[in-house]
Formats: sequence, C-alpha cells, structure tokens
Amino acid sequence: MNLNLKSPLSRRHVLRGLGVSLSLPLLDAMMPAALGAPSKFKPLAKSDMVQPRAIFCYIPNGVNIMEWLPKEGGRSYALSKSLSVLKEHRDDFTVLSGLGHPRCTGGHSGADTWLTGADLKAVPGSDYTNTVSVDQIIAEKHGKDTRFTSLQLADGSGTGSAGHSHTLSFGRSGTPLPAENSPQRLFDRLFVPESATDRAATLKRYAEKKSILDSILGDAKKLHDRLGKADQSKLDEYLGSVRETEQRVQRLEAWVDVPKPKVDGRNLQLNSQAGNAHDRPMWIDVMMEISYLAFLTDTTRVITFEWSREAGGFGGGGEGHHQFSHHGGDPAMLASLAKIDRFHLGRLDRFLTFLKSTREADGSMLDRTMIFFGSGMNSGAGGGHSPKNLPLLVAGGRKLGLKHGQHLAHDEKDHPPLANVLLTLAQAMGVEADSFSDSRSTLTGLT
Repeated sequence: MNLNLKSPLSRRHVLRGLGVSLSLPLLDAMMPAALGAPSKFKPLAKSDMVQPRAIFCYIPNGVNIMEWLPKEGGRSYALSKSLSVLKEHRDDFTVLSGLGHPRCTGGHSGADTWLTGADLKAVPGSDYTNTVSVDQIIAEKHGKDTRFTSLQLADGSGTGSAGHSHTLSFGRSGTPLPAENSPQRLFDRLFVPESATDRAATLKRYAEKKSILDSILGDAKKLHDRLGKADQSKLDEYLGSVRETEQRVQRLEAWVDVPKPKVDGRNLQLNSQAGNAHDRPMWIDVMMEISYLAFLTDTTRVITFEWSREAGGFGGGGEGHHQFSHHGGDPAMLASLAKIDRFHLGRLDRFLTFLKSTREADGSMLDRTMIFFGSGMNSGAGGGHSPKNLPLLVAGGRKLGLKHGQHLAHDEKDHPPLANVLLTLAQAMGVEADSFSDSRSTLTGLT
C-alpha cells in the first residue's frame, strides 16, 4: 500500500484488526516534512535599512586548534585547513589568535565570560558574579530605535545555570538575559501580527509585570535601611536587575501598537528543534536566517547566538560535540573535532554569503554587519579546557571601519586582553567609550 501523506503520520497511529491493536514503529512518514530537507530560503536582493549591526556567534568546547590556526600572521597568511571553508570570504574576515581573557579560568564557563571578561569569583563570599556583556553596551546605544534592543538566541532556552550558561548576554548588574531556542516562537515574536485579543492579553501581562516590579521596589526601599553595608550592596545589585526588567517592559509596551514587519516565513524550517541531533544543520541555518531578517527589517541591531552550550552540542551528522574536546591528543578524535569545526564554519560561510549578496547603499549588508565568531575555550593539543589562545575571527563591518584579509597573531603568553577586541567592536558600532572590562585600548590592526 502506498501512503501519500501531506501531513506527518501520528506516532500514536495503530493498526486494528480482529479486535487487536498494534502500535506502529517509528516511520519516516511520522517525521515532519521539513526535517532533513535543505532550506529553500533565499536572501533578498536589496536592503533599505542602512544601519550598523552586530551579531556574536559562539561555538562551545573549543576546536581542533592545530587545524584551525594559520601558520603565518599578517596579510599574506595561508588559510588553515579548517578556515579554508571560508575561502570565498577571505577578504571579509580577520583571524585573531593568541588572545584570551586574563581574569577568566576557562572550563565550561567560557560562554559566561566570552563577552564580559569577568572574574566570576571576584566578589568575596560569592560563588559567581558576572558583569555586563559588550552586546548590551552596544544595545544601549542602538536599542532605542528598534522594537527589540537585542535578541538572545541559544540551543537551550532561558539562562541555564551559573558556569553553564544558555546565554551570552548579561545586563548592567551582571544578570543573565534569557535566550530563545525555538525558531517558531522567535519568528512569531518578531514578525507575526497580533490580533486585538493578543494585544489586550499582552498589555495585561505587561501591566501585571509592572505591578509586581513596583511592589518589589517598594518593599526593597523599606528593607534597605535595616541592612548592613554588605547586604545593602547585594540588594542594590539585585534592584539594578529589577530596574533593567522594568525598562524592558516599558519599551515593549511602547511598541505594542507599532505594526510588525511583513515577512514571508513559508521557506523557513520553523519546526527545526534545537535539541534534535538530526535537526542540527537546519536549526542553525533557520536561526541565522531569522537573524538575517531581523537585521534586514531593523527589528534589532544586536544579536547574541550561542550555537550550543558548553559541554553539549552536535556536529553536522548528529554526533556529540563535547566528547571530542576531551580528545587527549587522539588522532581519530581530533579528526572528528575538526570535522565539526568545518561544519560550524560552513554555517557561518552561508550567513556571510547571504549578507554579501544583499545590496545596501553603496555596498552590501555585510559591509555594515559585524560578526564576532568563536569560542571561550581552547581544547588545545591535549584536550584541556584553556581560556588562552582562543579560536576567534571577526567578519564584515568594513563600512564600520573594520579591516580584514589578515591574521592578527599574538603571543599567547604575552598578549593584549580579549576585551581590547570587544572595545574595538563597541566603538565600531558607535559606542563612545574608552574602556570595557579589563581592556587597555582598542586592538591594533583591526581598525
């Protein structure tokens, strides 16, 4: 019998005969049609939104650093085996090597500190205290003009846990900002118009949040004077995050009656699942496609995207990623890790192609879109979890002043802090600041 199914067959489907019911095994017909199919999404020919943008893309667990790092520095460097995936964009990115955050301890907290550079144990008596991430400094500059000050994307929703974060973004008080991992929910949030009923429910939800926040702030003021200085400091830190939440609610409320951009989502694989190893290529691609659309419509100008959390993730064939970071120098495991590295770089290559193929003013979207890509961990030659000599690259942003087609190589034992790079990127996005975290200056050669 030939079943021509237009919609997936339910896994609860049973065969019935002679009073007996038999459950079917897992069949291909039970899988959504979108799974496994290559994306049909195509970039637009032209963008009318001439604005600076920044996206920070994080890969966990480090890389096979031996196949990642070019052997030479400067402009005449040869692409490494892994970076050859990006050969069509050689003049559109800069490789950074030898850099790290001096105050960070590495391990599985790499994502927590990648954009902050914080010493998580700097506060006596606290097991974990983070600081503001650079994307949020940039968002303060540009967020007033967009529906969303910034977007946080990850393969795990929410914030995760201290040291195993599901987000790269931290507010002024070091509070983690929750991430979204569902393409469908993300698309709906950005582009699906709300009905009158939805609008009323949204306004009611915002009013309830404001009421709760007002109550918290009122109670906190009464409590403040009864506490010692140490507790007052902790309470003030907490109240800072409450006020940040209050400001976000006020902003969202102001945008309720502003129509969302009209975007056709028919070619987006919105059912792809972050935690499904089979979906891994489609899920990364669709989240990057939605990011492209968010930039194209000026819905936001700042995005952080943690492709997988530390100690997790999948390769392009569904293979586990984390296990290969503990390779111990084993050639077969290093080969598998390099294969995953090239899979990730392939997704980045696709995104760069999208941006470069969309005309914008006197160039392309890539000229005003800055991409910071890499990891907060180096698995090294022996499979350790080092915070030094991190695999990093910066792409795009030529019209923002960034210089490319080069390998900026530094001595991993004597290098400028990675925060120098973050300060450079913030300034390229128009932020007027002379320092960020433990930066000493901007990074020489990047601008």
